[in-house]
Amino acid sequence: MDSTIPPALGSPASHPVLSIDGLSLALPMAGDRALAIKGLSLTLAAGETLCVVGESGSGKSMTALAVMGLLPRAVKPTAGVIRLMGRDLLQLSETQMREVRGRDVSMIFQEPMTSLNPVMRVCDQIEETFAAHDVLDRTQRRAGALELIAEVGLPDPPSIARAYPHELSGGQRQRVMIAIALAMEPKLIIADEPTTALDVTTQAQILKLLDALRRKHGTAVLFITHDFGVVSEIADKVAVLQHGICVEHGTASEVLRNPQHDYTRRLLAAVPSLEPPPAKDLSRAEVAFEVTGLNKVYRGRRTFFRRGREVRAAEDVTFFIKRGETLGLVGESGSGKSTVSRCLLRLVEPDAGSIRIGKVAIEGLSPSQFRPLRRCIQMVFQDPFASLNPRHTVGHIISEGPIAQGVPRAEALGEAKRLLHLVGLRPEAMERYPHEFSGGQRQRVGIARALALEPDVLVADEPVSALDVSVQAQVLALLQDLQKRLGLAILFVTHDLRVAAQMCDRIAVMQRGRIVELQATHSLFKQPQHAYTRALLAAVPGGQDARRKIGPNTDPLD
Repeated sequence: MDSTIPPALGSPASHPVLSIDGLSLALPMAGDRALAIKGLSLTLAAGETLCVVGESGSGKSMTALAVMGLLPRAVKPTAGVIRLMGRDLLQLSETQMREVRGRDVSMIFQEPMTSLNPVMRVCDQIEETFAAHDVLDRTQRRAGALELIAEVGLPDPPSIARAYPHELSGGQRQRVMIAIALAMEPKLIIADEPTTALDVTTQAQILKLLDALRRKHGTAVLFITHDFGVVSEIADKVAVLQHGICVEHGTASEVLRNPQHDYTRRLLAAVPSLEPPPAKDLSRAEVAFEVTGLNKVYRGRRTFFRRGREVRAAEDVTFFIKRGETLGLVGESGSGKSTVSRCLLRLVEPDAGSIRIGKVAIEGLSPSQFRPLRRCIQMVFQDPFASLNPRHTVGHIISEGPIAQGVPRAEALGEAKRLLHLVGLRPEAMERYPHEFSGGQRQRVGIARALALEPDVLVADEPVSALDVSVQAQVLALLQDLQKRLGLAILFVTHDLRVAAQMCDRIAVMQRGRIVELQATHSLFKQPQHAYTRALLAAVPGGQDARRKIGPNTDPLD
């Protein structure tokens, strides 16, 4: 081993695990030096969880990358220190930092599928951490990997060890990431939005696991999130970042129950409540969309020696949506929500069942027969960046559908400009490309594109799951306003029950391809009938009402 590599960082009782003092990070922007982080100071003790919250661009992830020594080359520290167990990480060479990473500080990333190597088995990826730090022999590494897989609560460790990442669920992949982070028993674990894309029950399991491991190993946890329900569940201390500045820092109870800064109060006011708003009167509204007995079975490849595995993704699914109504479709990953959504748009052909738009049955129609009806039902996708063509301007993206349906180009472009105004964007956005917008703005473009064909039904597939709470509130308010103006029927697919409470008039709960409960939102949250619905509600971070732990002073600014 290189003699220049320092010994493992010590743990004197007088030092906090992590101490950031006066940190400033500069990045080039339009030829000038702009600060991504400005004078940040934080401390974190052993066995403590510090939640760092703020909107996209506030500096949360940049702080984590600075601690890990993984800053982009263009970003340079200009002031301050980062001490891990008393030693300044900013003074270490890259060779020295490689020894520190994994052994003294580890990171759990937001999206495990892109963080794990898709062509390596799980056991090999865990063992790789041991090998990188030259500890244990081959037999001991394999035994250590199996022990870690069991410790993070994965079933049948030998089978999981042999699996590839794509063979595991999202929650299982995140547990593998946690196992890799724990391999060298680091003093500090950084968790960067590790539960954002997970359903509520899996999220609750991951949070419980992290808390149990923190208590068992005495590990300090730096938890980056924009979900205040998660903060109220796990945080000992909270730091609120805005434009690279820590505007508020204190214990979780202080910050959540008595926020001092305007920005903190605005973030807390944007947290959706589990208390639904008053119900709308839809008794005279016409049915815009009806699904009866929808079935879809996915069959694995059959061989001479093995029968293909069958997965019933949708089984006898029946519901309707009235004009001006929002029906929520909720459930865990794999419950069948996305399959139902794709069947409605004929992106997947159902095996059986009836789908009617107004009085027109669309099942059995050929692609050419269905094409004119596509304008009647449009979709807002979960990831607006992946669903918008990066090579086309926003004006082209919005007008493309109407042009394909025979609308003259000049008329379609004029309508695109009107729609941009309708969703709160300026006309000059027509000439810009998707990468030039924020996440919330891109989602507005996605909504404008869906509205361009004047649909009767809008299918919104997790449209706000990846957005900050304040941007999320804006997009939800926009959808509600558009629905009121245009009389849209909306199928709102989500795993976030707090969002469902605020958006939906009725909620259908899916489990293993079946709708197990369908009630008016008020009734479902007050008296859930099915055990699975009760389990989902119990798993919402922050308890039965996320605002309960946040306290009374969270109304919008006075």
